[in-house]
Amino acid sequence: MSFLAQTAEDPSPEPIPGAADGRAHLFNGRTAERYRRSVTDGVGLVAATVARAERPFTGITPAELAPEISGIDLERPLGDPDAALKELESVYLKDAVYFHHPRYLAHLNCPVVIPALLGEAVLSAVNSSLDTWDQSAGGTLIERRLIDWTAERIGLGEAADGIFTSGGTQSNLQAMLLARDEACTLVEKEATAAGETIAKSAILPRLRILTSQVSHFSIQKAAAILGLGYEAVIPVPCDQDRRMRTVSLAHELDRCRREGLIVMAVVATAGTTDFGSIDPLPEIAELCARHGTWLHVDAAYGCGLLASPTRRHLLDGIERADSVTVDYHKSFFQPVSSSALLVRDRATLSHATYHADYLNPERSARNLIPNQVDKSIQTTRRFDALKLWLTLRIMGADAVGALFDEVVERAAEAWTLLDTDPRYEVVTEPQLSTLVFRYVPPSDGPCDPDLVDRANLHARDALAASGAAVVAGTVVDGRHHLKFTLLNPETSLGDIAYVLDLLAEHAGQYLALHIEPELSGPRHSRAS
Repeated sequence: MSFLAQTAEDPSPEPIPGAADGRAHLFNGRTAERYRRSVTDGVGLVAATVARAERPFTGITPAELAPEISGIDLERPLGDPDAALKELESVYLKDAVYFHHPRYLAHLNCPVVIPALLGEAVLSAVNSSLDTWDQSAGGTLIERRLIDWTAERIGLGEAADGIFTSGGTQSNLQAMLLARDEACTLVEKEATAAGETIAKSAILPRLRILTSQVSHFSIQKAAAILGLGYEAVIPVPCDQDRRMRTVSLAHELDRCRREGLIVMAVVATAGTTDFGSIDPLPEIAELCARHGTWLHVDAAYGCGLLASPTRRHLLDGIERADSVTVDYHKSFFQPVSSSALLVRDRATLSHATYHADYLNPERSARNLIPNQVDKSIQTTRRFDALKLWLTLRIMGADAVGALFDEVVERAAEAWTLLDTDPRYEVVTEPQLSTLVFRYVPPSDGPCDPDLVDRANLHARDALAASGAAVVAGTVVDGRHHLKFTLLNPETSLGDIAYVLDLLAEHAGQYLALHIEPELSGPRHSRAS
């Protein structure tokens, strides 16, 4: 008797208590209609919530919301999707921070395009894992085509490759891993040519990373994770526009060589988080070429310029990079997460390759099976590329780039507004869509910079508590500043002017309440 015949004669196994209820929630052919109804109801609730949102935030505090969530008994399921959605509306949707709102002006969070949301719905249901071909098939090829497309837009050349990642921090980490191992390999080869041997453990303490003093903190984190320590990252001074000084970079490159240190990478930034500044990429690339140093460009923010119909030239020089970070979930209007690391030479990705017999044995590579895990520091990975794929297939790159152009243009208009407003000092004219500024009292008002610091902090907190708008903050030259990050094309100059009036009102009220005690102390020069 065959196993098939024997199995056909066996009675069905006795179901484990509760399993029948659980099976009813599994997504498969039998439950497809239930899935359709549940997702439709969920989408309807989100659409209705977004449609009636009159402000980006309710201003709720952690102390107010935490008891409501901690009071939910997770051991007692509601059993009903409608009841669960109603509860979710109370504990999440009602108080969520809505990036789609034109007066959300805080962080690098973008409103998302509908084609990408369609992709999110598809990829989460199918649930492909992009680590191996036998788990993703067409998804693997779609991701690879998008990597090629992005590399073409950057201009990296025919040997380029890359991998989708969870975000800029992971992309920067992997780029530093590749740069570290490339540097170690070069030193080892030079030692061998000289008839010497050198251990990798002896090389690591000599490695250094040069990056702008306003670059992303993930570079420091990457150095620590890779065993180099935070001190391996040397900050390079910036000019008044918060761009890396190439004269200072050249000085550091020469100093490191004289002191027997190895610059494993120079990290240039195309869109700093605080200022949106773009380092002088052509000049930096020339210095790296002269010194034989790996150039990484962190374009997590500025990558939207790759699709810009009018501002692509701002990224000139990026084509000379050895690796590039892009965050589609910033300036390509994609839902989190959707990011990638690109490299000029696909062979360098082998530094992240490990062959596991159960997953991606070496014979798969010999047989040209396209396993993406060979390139990634992740194993299980979502098919996030699908969101960008549908965006490009439905909207097209020009439409995405035009949206980013809009927010860059709006930031330029807002800078003019701020620069002519006596209530504010603006740090620098933006290259992208970020504005850093500080409320200052009238010339005959209080001048203690510490008091002005507190007024700016209060203005930001009070604005968030009201829910009328959300702005960010940062510290510049030791002083607290406010920050707009514009990523919503729906944000008008009128919205920005309205928020500036609210901030000035909150700051002015704070000063009015605290000026008398301060006046009894020493006077200081006006804050810069």
